[in-house]
Amino acid sequence: MTPRQLLVRDLLVLFGLTGWGLAVPGFGSEFAVSMALTCLMYIALSSSWALFCGSTRYLSLATSAFFGIGAYTSALLLEQAAWWQCIALGALIAAAVAVVMGAAVLHLRGTYFAVLTFGMTELIRHAISYFEKTVTGTVGRVLMTVPDRDTIYFTMLALAVIAVALSIGVRRTRFGLAMLGIGADEQRAQTLGVNTRVIKIAGFALTAAVAGAVGAAMSVRWTYIDPHTVFNPFIGFQTVLIALIGGAMTLWGPLIAAIVFSVLAETLRLQVPQLYMMSLGLLLILSVLYLPGGLASLRVETFKAWWTASRAGWQALRDKLSGETARRKAREKDLRERRHVL
Repeated sequence: MTPRQLLVRDLLVLFGLTGWGLAVPGFGSEFAVSMALTCLMYIALSSSWALFCGSTRYLSLATSAFFGIGAYTSALLLEQAAWWQCIALGALIAAAVAVVMGAAVLHLRGTYFAVLTFGMTELIRHAISYFEKTVTGTVGRVLMTVPDRDTIYFTMLALAVIAVALSIGVRRTRFGLAMLGIGADEQRAQTLGVNTRVIKIAGFALTAAVAGAVGAAMSVRWTYIDPHTVFNPFIGFQTVLIALIGGAMTLWGPLIAAIVFSVLAETLRLQVPQLYMMSLGLLLILSVLYLPGGLASLRVETFKAWWTASRAGWQALRDKLSGETARRKAREKDLRERRHVL
């Protein structure tokens, strides 16, 4: 397919999925809307995370920091500002924090970058907790003015669509190609004239803006928020796992994995939380070992290759148990000895 045909296909898929999303509040139950909200939240978070981290290969663990900043921004301004202004300010403040954080840590890579982003997330969480306790005299905030359910849902749907549309668009621009070049070989990208520092900070701020907007929208889902709730590291970790298992280098992988994990979360986490965490870990291990490209890389050829490999492995096990392997090795050894004598 040509690039234009691929773009049309991606936009049509996004349009169709948006239509399904628009129909949920009208035909679904409260449980279905709640599950759909969780799906949309992780679609937006994982798609924006994969846009930067999947392209540049920088493993960021700061998603929960930007989510929490957006949530607290919305909680503080909800009674004074309009709903869309709270969302926009949450995105802008999170992006500004990401610019400062990125300028400080984006010269590092690998484990060092991941650990530092997690450490700065904890620093922000404890700083806000200290401010709440010593200055305002509270531990959290009660949200008195909350939009109705449909407003929250359609806002999250819009943010998820924007996140996927950004992935579709940015991957086809010079900015997206520059991030891919950084992920492939950063030093070579520098020699080709790419300002890697600016590109990395801009990409980091872009994913932070989406996370901040999502946090601002989802904060009203709880009537009471505190730093432990909105800066929960599990939000960041699950975003990373969803993107990696779905396929961080792909467009639709994070979306597919977000739906799968949201369904698992709603069905297993409340009843058997240990089984949910085990499923999460098992899927990650299987993806790393047998599906490095993520769920989005599944093709008919993949299943055929698995079937061929499993049949070969089963046949080798049968031969070993029946003694055929030992007899074949003995015959090969005898043949080599005869050739050596001749």
